[in-house]
Amino acid sequence: MSVTENAAPVMPPAGSWLLKASDSAALYRLPVYVACTALTLAINLWLGKDLTWDTLSYHLYAGFSAFNDRFAQDYFAAGPQSYLNPYAYAPLYALIRSGLPALEIGTLLAVWHSVILWLTFELAVAVCPCTDPRARATIGVLAAALALANPILLREIGSSFADITTAEFALAGWVLLATVVRVPHAVPLICASVLLGAATALKLTNAVHAIGGAAMLILLPLPLWKKIRYGVTYAVALGLAFAIVTAPWSYRLWKTFGNPLFPLFNNIFRSPEFTTEPLRIVRFIPSDISEALWRPFAMAAPGIMVHDELSAPDGRYALLAILVCALLGKWLWGRFARSTSSTDMKPPADARCVAAMGCGFAVAWSVWLLSSGNSRYFLPMACVGAVLITTLLPSVVSARRRIWIPVLIAVLGIQVFQTWMNPVLRWTPFPWDSGPFLKVEVPEKLANEPNLYFTIGANSNSYLIAHFAREAGFINFTGAFALGPTGANGERVEALIHRYAPHLRLLVQGSRLYADVQHLPNVSDVDGALARFGLHVDPSDCTTITAEAALPLANGLRYTTDLLSCRAIPDPAARLMQAARQQTADIILNRLEDACPELFQPRRPVTEYRNNRWQRVYLNTDIFAWVSRGWVKFFNPVSGDGPIFLGPENDWIETPQRVICGRHGGHYFARVPGPAEAR
Repeated sequence: MSVTENAAPVMPPAGSWLLKASDSAALYRLPVYVACTALTLAINLWLGKDLTWDTLSYHLYAGFSAFNDRFAQDYFAAGPQSYLNPYAYAPLYALIRSGLPALEIGTLLAVWHSVILWLTFELAVAVCPCTDPRARATIGVLAAALALANPILLREIGSSFADITTAEFALAGWVLLATVVRVPHAVPLICASVLLGAATALKLTNAVHAIGGAAMLILLPLPLWKKIRYGVTYAVALGLAFAIVTAPWSYRLWKTFGNPLFPLFNNIFRSPEFTTEPLRIVRFIPSDISEALWRPFAMAAPGIMVHDELSAPDGRYALLAILVCALLGKWLWGRFARSTSSTDMKPPADARCVAAMGCGFAVAWSVWLLSSGNSRYFLPMACVGAVLITTLLPSVVSARRRIWIPVLIAVLGIQVFQTWMNPVLRWTPFPWDSGPFLKVEVPEKLANEPNLYFTIGANSNSYLIAHFAREAGFINFTGAFALGPTGANGERVEALIHRYAPHLRLLVQGSRLYADVQHLPNVSDVDGALARFGLHVDPSDCTTITAEAALPLANGLRYTTDLLSCRAIPDPAARLMQAARQQTADIILNRLEDACPELFQPRRPVTEYRNNRWQRVYLNTDIFAWVSRGWVKFFNPVSGDGPIFLGPENDWIETPQRVICGRHGGHYFARVPGPAEAR
């Protein structure tokens, strides 16, 4: 018989109504909380300040736009991320605007991030099947420690990423759902729904945890019709919380673009200012079922591009999979052998909580793998996984504390050792200091003159907006999403050009503008990019900006970078000449997309002239495809696949080519078959 069959609801032991933990366990809370916060502060101090691509390209811009209406003067200033809900980044920008030193800002962020460990402790105490209060507290401490030994979590402590801060809302929702599964009650259910709805509104990737939370309600100790009622209550409260939190920003998006979640779900709302093809970043999504089943074990090995761009070995998911298989085998053996064993585990309510949490985790894991597979978006479930390991392992090894506690400590030691052997590093580490969070030196001319800036490349440098004139405008017109000269994008850009002319400037990475094509940035490249809007650069009017950014050098890191701002002047003839030359490239790249839609998606992005070649950038797969020097090629800079040659340009012009292509293990392959294969 299952431990959940014929089980009547059992009232929890005395203690916090929220966590249903014992009074004895409650005594350990304050020292546990203090220890968790002290550890996160030490880790943050050790790792240093992190000014990542995300921080400079859109985190700071998002926080700035939460306080400043930029819709009238910016257009894709930070690429497609410009229009994601900015409220999750508002606290970061508020701290920076307050003038606090960098170290103090990082310290406050680290304290805030330590709350995720508090919640992990509380979740473990709330669902632990052990009857002894000290054992429950021990399980909670070990669960929090195992959650901390997560390379992804460690890397983000004290950083600008909103993954941890929004994860805390989601994890708090799961703590409340665990109490609902134990003793059904409407108040904690509604509170859990509100927290998960708010987390999803602030960062849509948290929808995974809201879906997993719904699966927990399947194991409510109630008749079917009451389970349905609780499920409807959960969904309605979740939807209302999501709508309320996202409403102010979604209203602006709807008014501007006709899509309240712009640029996401544009295949449904079909705004003309973004692709209407489905948007799905496949960077870490398994390519087949075998890869999906192997993913928990693949994550345990060191290596890049498995579940994060950097190496982040994490053996906890493999251990959890083994524990589940062992428990299933133990249950089958007991069922068929009709054997019973004595245990100090409390059978009804606590076992049901663990089972419900496992069910929710399994659903969240499946949805996560199908939607992103990126571990930065799985932090709440990573903490839940730590709780599941610490609560399930005693059931597998032994119910006696003198056995399972050393085993759990050994498991924690292995995870810590693995993390130590593969050091956790910031993306772009800086030493902490008492200066500002971000140091930028902008010439007085640019700080006061309301220019329209055209930025080139995926590095939008949108963080500079806060340092320029308030009336200045930004357009990142060539990067992850290229803006074309026609259609809705072209009309919006032309309107801004007309509004700001003649105060138009280019903004690009570099200290000078080169005349030759061997170095970047060069006149030929930037003129090729600007030509689509009838502009070209004026090399005689350039100004240098100095800012913090970690650049890898042969002898270490350079902690400053230069950006170049040059005047852009009208050149209508350049647009006409470029449009005529682009037609051939469009034919070739259209045929390439049709021959291999699995790789080149979303279809029909803007063809742009960059680096002396005609190219397209594909958001879903991170691929660059281009035509240059008589050849058709593609390259994935994220996974390092390529450049891969796909035949001469003339062959593609004459007739569409057949391509054998696909994706496996996060890598891409493609080739044009030979005459024998073609037959």
